[in-house]
Amino acid sequence: MQRAYYHATVPDFLQHDETSIMGVLALAHEHALEDLQKQAWQQQIRILKRELAEFPQGYLLLEVAIPRMGKRADAVLLLVNAVYVLEFKVGSFSYDQSGQDQVLDYALDLKNFHAGSHQVRILPVLIATRAAVHANTLRPFDDGVYEPLLTNAAQVAECLRLGLRDAQSTPIVPMEWLHAGYQPTPTIIEAAQALYKGHQVTAITRSDAGAANLAVTGACIAEIIEEAKAAGTKHICFVTGVPGAGKTLAGLNIAVERTQIDAQEHAVFLSGNGPLVDVLREALARDKVREEKQSGTRLNKKQAVSQVKSFIQNIHHFRDEALRHSGPPLEKVTVFDEAQRAWSAQQATKFMQQKRGQADFNMSEPEFLVEVMDRHADWCTVVCLIGGGQEINTGEAGLQEWLRAFESRFPHWHIHYSRRILTDRNYLPDQAAVARLDALQAQPLDALHLAVSVRSFRAERLAAFVQAVLDADMAEARRLYTTYLATVYPLRITRQLAAARTWLRQQARGTERYGLVASSGAHRLKPLGLNIRDKIDAPVWFLNERDDVRSSYYLEDVATEFDIQGLELDWVGVAWDADLWLHNGQWQFRKFVGTRWQNCNTADSQRYLLNAYRVLLTRARQGMVIFIPEGSAEDPTRRPEFYQEVYAFFRAVGVPEVE
Repeated sequence: MQRAYYHATVPDFLQHDETSIMGVLALAHEHALEDLQKQAWQQQIRILKRELAEFPQGYLLLEVAIPRMGKRADAVLLLVNAVYVLEFKVGSFSYDQSGQDQVLDYALDLKNFHAGSHQVRILPVLIATRAAVHANTLRPFDDGVYEPLLTNAAQVAECLRLGLRDAQSTPIVPMEWLHAGYQPTPTIIEAAQALYKGHQVTAITRSDAGAANLAVTGACIAEIIEEAKAAGTKHICFVTGVPGAGKTLAGLNIAVERTQIDAQEHAVFLSGNGPLVDVLREALARDKVREEKQSGTRLNKKQAVSQVKSFIQNIHHFRDEALRHSGPPLEKVTVFDEAQRAWSAQQATKFMQQKRGQADFNMSEPEFLVEVMDRHADWCTVVCLIGGGQEINTGEAGLQEWLRAFESRFPHWHIHYSRRILTDRNYLPDQAAVARLDALQAQPLDALHLAVSVRSFRAERLAAFVQAVLDADMAEARRLYTTYLATVYPLRITRQLAAARTWLRQQARGTERYGLVASSGAHRLKPLGLNIRDKIDAPVWFLNERDDVRSSYYLEDVATEFDIQGLELDWVGVAWDADLWLHNGQWQFRKFVGTRWQNCNTADSQRYLLNAYRVLLTRARQGMVIFIPEGSAEDPTRRPEFYQEVYAFFRAVGVPEVE
């Protein structure tokens, strides 16, 4: 992706005539050029020629790529030791909050993901060309990004002069800044939107060596698919990854790339995660309606949703369609997201008999899904994205159930798996399961493991820290926190819910999203105003703006592990309840039944509860606060001792309290 459509020193920009600059912009523009865009560029060029005349030391860039967001900032000015991000609202009479958030988002993106911007001041400037004069004050955040400056068309130079008052450090070298590395970490919603628009995954994700295995994994799977096509064989790939490593992103990219390579493959991304499917579809549909509106085309929401359904499908709809027809599906390449959550034979048989009227159904969900793809007479490829320790509900059988499907059937299939499965107990629970995998003569491949979190530049070691917490390993948790997280990942604890809410609101800038989460078993948070029985509307909670009381921003409705698995927020408040509590250094597992807590004694129920908290504790891209109630001596379901040792554990690890 081209970093900027146009860039030049300010003296050169002033010498270039408007027509030649417009020509450069138009030539670089990748889409149909609308008259409205041409007029906006003309106004911006004229304003900048007038306002930049007194800053010959500056370097100007127009239409600067913000790849993570799939957008471009109108202009960036490198001036002495500061980066000015200029966003124009041509013809606007007001400094709208949406515009302020937009330009601040761009500034934060550069600060966090662009190597040339890490150590410099960044000043976002919103230019509402016809707005009233605004009295600006420099207000820097701790990281050197400033609150947005607001100006009309005649005040731009004044804003630039104001920013120069703090100019004391080493000046920026424009060419070094322009060619500095950019390592974005998009949210899964941003990634889906960008991929759906045709952007390449390499353009919207980090390019550093640590995260390069996204591309390596994609290339490995592409090679397996091409081998299947050429030889007329059937293959299945088990892809693993740490939380936030980009498994869903990799899956979406495979579906997009295969469709672009050969539409007849009908590659599809399938997920049994209802909230994830609903949120991504809604986000894509809203984005499509906005784009069509901007281009002057009328498209209603229903039409937009219909169009995006072919990109992301619910696996249960795929399954039900296969029940109605005995022939092969249209799809030759299927990507199953969160394949570890597929149902065991007992759970699938019970559901099919009771809910679908299939009296003779007697297969696990993995066996049935492989059988459906096996209906193809020639070739097909199945890609299973497996999250370690992510099974969170009754009947979710994990990777073992997929292996059982191949033990008695489908000997002609070629199995490829991530070598990490052999060494990480979160994928296969014991040596007997590993032995079953060996017996299948499957091929281990290092390239099928995504080892580095790309959820956030801050959170790369978060998964390991959370594992230590769930192991109740205080020494290892303290080592990971103090060595890797303390200086880069804001993590706090508090005994007061109001303090957690305040902290979240204070951390978020621009449109950074925050919300509260709790386990689906956290029934005794209800006296504190958090009722997990009140189900959220996932698309509304994840996508709606601050002024909507149903959105995550309001910090009223709480999402559970079922709502948020596979998704993420910038800032998360985790509300901890007494379903998982520490006693003498060991986790105790409980569920609330009727009026009291009951112990969870089965290995599966304990595993699901630990995994629920694993999901909750790995949803935050930027930072997290953990709310641990004080309890109540008068309430036997919320006794203080249920919470005290959990709080003491995090304090002993070194996690500070909210100030």
